Amino acid sequence: MSETTVEITEFYDPQKCDISSSELSHPQLSGHDPKWLQSISKGLHYKLFLLQAGPSDSPSGRLPLALVSGPIFGKFLVSMPYVNTGGVYARTPEIASDLVNAACNLADQLKVRYLELRHEVPVDHPRLNHQRTDKFHMRLNLPDTDAELNKSFKSKLRSQIKKCGTYNHKTTWGGIEMLPDFYRVFATNMRDLGTPVFSRKLFESIIQTFEGDAEFCVLHNNDTPVAAALLVHSAGSTEVPSASSLRNWNRMGPNMWMYRALLERAIEKKSHTFDFGRSTMSSSTYKFKKQWGATAYPAVWQYYVREGNVEQMRPDSQTNQKLIRIWQKLPTCLTNVIGPPIVRGIP
Repeated sequence: MSETTVEITEFYDPQKCDISSSELSHPQLSGHDPKWLQSISKGLHYKLFLLQAGPSDSPSGRLPLALVSGPIFGKFLVSMPYVNTGGVYARTPEIASDLVNAACNLADQLKVRYLELRHEVPVDHPRLNHQRTDKFHMRLNLPDTDAELNKSFKSKLRSQIKKCGTYNHKTTWGGIEMLPDFYRVFATNMRDLGTPVFSRKLFESIIQTFEGDAEFCVLHNNDTPVAAALLVHSAGSTEVPSASSLRNWNRMGPNMWMYRALLERAIEKKSHTFDFGRSTMSSSTYKFKKQWGATAYPAVWQYYVREGNVEQMRPDSQTNQKLIRIWQKLPTCLTNVIGPPIVRGIP
């Protein structure tokens, strides 16, 4: 059987990646949404490539790839950075294999360290020589009403939520005007975690590109923003690609109170699925998401490694742990400036 023709083009027009609403409703394809591609391209200044198999007017498979590069770590091809999931979409295993082969060839051409495909269903291909399965997607099927959702919670969770409500928390929703408060909380939390922060431009781009389907939630205690999240409502799903709370307010449970509001908001938006994002099994974030009733779906990240070691990029490596401890001691006025150029070079 002959190989399917795979066309590789640089992404510059959302119409080049036309995808039906029925396809986008599948959670494994959220990273293929043209709005995500446009947001990432504009917000992180990545060069994006779109691999399409078959005729351009009716492709039988597609794979978006971002060229992630920086002066510290080198170059990588990733499908897709920042979003919860991406990777190959194909109608047959043979077409999936052809797309992977074309992606590996592009990785050779661009001389990247490795190609990273963020799959949930693995693709069998001899050139994919490394795999990670330590992450899980946490998703909750939503009922039609918030009252039904509340009934589904265990009594312990309802008690915890009720206790959080005794504090003076106020939830506010909005668009670009909420970016300063959101970013203040998000950037502080990223510094405390020892992680370089994304630029404000990324979140501005997401809000503008999704045109009302993306919004910020900011939780204030009195006049102080203490927790914040970015929500994206698309194709029947609400996802939270970024959320944070301030550590010194943890005893008042702002994160618990905020997530209860996020779930209620998703039901108001008629979403059938709430996507909490990825977590490592048995981690504190995994347990937090699990208590709401979320189901864990394995993430299978597959790699074509050309040079180096994938594990060197993991936060739990010995070298990175030292860098994390140093980063946590820096003032946010500094990390907010030097963080964005660094993080855009991390796959």
